[in-house]
Amino acid sequence: MANIKSSIKSIKKTEVQTLRNRSIKSAMKTACKKAIQAINDKTANAEELYKTAIIALDKAATKNVIHKNAAARKKSQLTKAFNSMNA
Repeated sequence: MANIKSSIKSIKKTEVQTLRNRSIKSAMKTACKKAIQAINDKTANAEELYKTAIIALDKAATKNVIHKNAAARKKSQLTKAFNSMNA
């Protein structure tokens, strides 16, 4: 354990940020998986789940949980799958 006051604060801050990042990333992954599953099964609510996944990816990129280019790549893959379902 750290002895210096600023180090103790830094450790606490890191723990809070880690929890926040983990929850955002988990929500993002869940939304993407549900969207992919719905697109593959061609269910009626696929469009709604697709939009939710896009929003989750944007939030994760905005909060620097994932890199903006990674978010763009995942959004592109989702969009490609979604468009091929409708074609």
